[in-house]
Amino acid sequence: MQPLQRCAVSFSGGKDSFLALDRALQQGLAVDTLVTMYDEASQRVRFHGVPIALIQEQANALGLMLLSYPTAPDTFEAVFLQSLHDLRQRGITTLIFGNIHLADVRAWYEERTTAAGLIHVEPLWGQPPARLVREFLARGYAAILTCIEEARANPTWLGAPLTEDLIQACEQAGIDPCGEYGEYHTFVYAGPLFSSPLVFDLGERISQAGFQLIDIQPQPGMHREGRDG
Repeated sequence: MQPLQRCAVSFSGGKDSFLALDRALQQGLAVDTLVTMYDEASQRVRFHGVPIALIQEQANALGLMLLSYPTAPDTFEAVFLQSLHDLRQRGITTLIFGNIHLADVRAWYEERTTAAGLIHVEPLWGQPPARLVREFLARGYAAILTCIEEARANPTWLGAPLTEDLIQACEQAGIDPCGEYGEYHTFVYAGPLFSSPLVFDLGERISQAGFQLIDIQPQPGMHREGRDG
């Protein structure tokens, strides 16, 4: 397969976008940029509840450029389209996503990405979630659960590491092993692509519209000069 030069990854900081990045690099794709949308009001990635400052720390540890965009529910599409324009202006040809099997989500992004003249790539698409999440662990990545759905996830999982035991508990509870339906979200803090593991503090639990999030923050003095923008 010929490398698709100048690739970017649509990046949440969670396990699926990391595995998509990992696979893209294994396939010889030249990834140099991460693109993250975050909630302007909270300064956190939606659903994951991770501060954009920690996403920047991930990018720093990966040695990649981070393009981060503040959004609100009524501005998300316009901001996403602007990000596509910016990628084209920077010479990016390809945008990589970590979608697995939600066809409507994939279609929304694919339609807009290709209309903007970018190649749309889905390294994880259509593969069994149980295999993907175990591949993530087998590759040597480490993550914690930063958000859980109260109706389906065990409350003890919040703030816990993603492990084989937790994956099995998801399967026994009838939950998608990758949390693809929103049952849980993660933050990746270590792995083979990192220059060094990230350090962070966990704070209080926050209950919000049927979900619980744990307050995760970079440790004081952790911040280094980023490559945002």
